[in-house]
Amino acid sequence: MARVTVEDCIERIPNRFELVMAAAHRARLISTGAQITVDRDNDKNPVVALREIGDGTISPEDLKEDLIHSLQKHVEVDEPEPETAPVIESQGDDDSVSFDKMSEEELLRGIEGLAPPERRDD
Repeated sequence: MARVTVEDCIERIPNRFELVMAAAHRARLISTGAQITVDRDNDKNPVVALREIGDGTISPEDLKEDLIHSLQKHVEVDEPEPETAPVIESQGDDDSVSFDKMSEEELLRGIEGLAPPERRDD
């Protein structure tokens, strides 16, 4: 049985943290039924994953992309841009907006009319 050393794997994936993440992801894939590319030799899945990385039988770039894809919670989908709504032409001749005008006195009378009258105890 050939021993896996860190030096064999570091040649393929220089960053040790990325190496651990990639090997763990590959070990999980193997445990879910992925095809292995080296002889098992009664090794457990993490050792098989490290041996695959060290021997170069799997692509570190593909493994990294698969790991990133498996960790994504939201995958962006390219959707076509919504079409702009057609402009509705106005019925009137002028395009200006008209507002009702009200004096301050009319406004106060309208507000007083909304309030209930005061109670008097006579």
